[in-house]
Amino acid sequence: MFRALRILVLFCFAGAAAFFAWLIAFAAAPLELPADNVEFSILTGSSLRAATRQITEAGIPVSEAHFNLLARLTGNGARIKAGSYELARGASPWELLRKITLGDVLLREVLFVEGWTFAQMRAALDALDAVRHDTRELSDTQVMERLGVPSGRHAEGMFFPDTYLFAKGESDLKILARAYRLMGRKLEQAWEARGDGLPYKTPYEALILASIVEKETGDPAERAIIAGVFSNRLRIGMRLQTDPTVIYGMGENYKGNIRKDDLERDTPFNTYTRAGLPPHPIAMPGLAALRAAVNPAKTDAIYFAARGDGSHQFSRTLDEHNRAVLRFQKKGRP
Repeated sequence: MFRALRILVLFCFAGAAAFFAWLIAFAAAPLELPADNVEFSILTGSSLRAATRQITEAGIPVSEAHFNLLARLTGNGARIKAGSYELARGASPWELLRKITLGDVLLREVLFVEGWTFAQMRAALDALDAVRHDTRELSDTQVMERLGVPSGRHAEGMFFPDTYLFAKGESDLKILARAYRLMGRKLEQAWEARGDGLPYKTPYEALILASIVEKETGDPAERAIIAGVFSNRLRIGMRLQTDPTVIYGMGENYKGNIRKDDLERDTPFNTYTRAGLPPHPIAMPGLAALRAAVNPAKTDAIYFAARGDGSHQFSRTLDEHNRAVLRFQKKGRP
């Protein structure tokens, strides 16, 4: 009898060893994917069985019964995380299981460019197939309300230009919320490091000036000087007289050129006809423009003229400025 019991125990051990050897072999064997990379999604609230079904329906050739068994025996059956995933050729069932239990989701990216308007940001989001478009039918004001922004604060300039990663199916509102919070942090940090004697009293006013600096020059070396010129103008009560604000105020009427009539036509953003800062930013300023606005260069220049190569000639007096305009913009013609 003892011999029979011993044989039975040995048989059970052998069977268990064979089973676990088979399970290990199954878990480690590369899956024969139909492509180099296969994307699949697991819906929110999916059970293990439902998730496995969604995986196989996406074209991943794994035995549902065996995969479910592997998940349960390893204690991962209740740890499946919803999201969009990508599996590369050569991956094993074990790698697949780890991916969906760790939440190693497939990330996409969207770039918000320095100097973009809010309309350009929204167009970039609307063009993405990978996001959920919760804001497409909303006005700018409604978007800001959804973000919990205080009433009356315009959307322009309130989002930080950067590259944002997101999971497929993520709400566009969630991406905007991240960009909004990041701009808030960057602006707060810049304002805390501000220089003395600024001609504006609030971080929002600094944001407005930063947006103008962003649009006035693409030369990193000039941003602080441009900010210094505008600061000088504000201190002496001189109008900013900056074309980017005029262009912004023209909206869809801007066709690539500014005429004399445009400079004389009054809008809230025409800094040739109105003193001080415009009512809100005209674009998304980047970090360099923010820093320039709160720490403008110490300069006695109050004029600048475009040289035609992306840089500017700075002048202290109107006579110097007129000579620079004649040289660089009129090519010596009166």
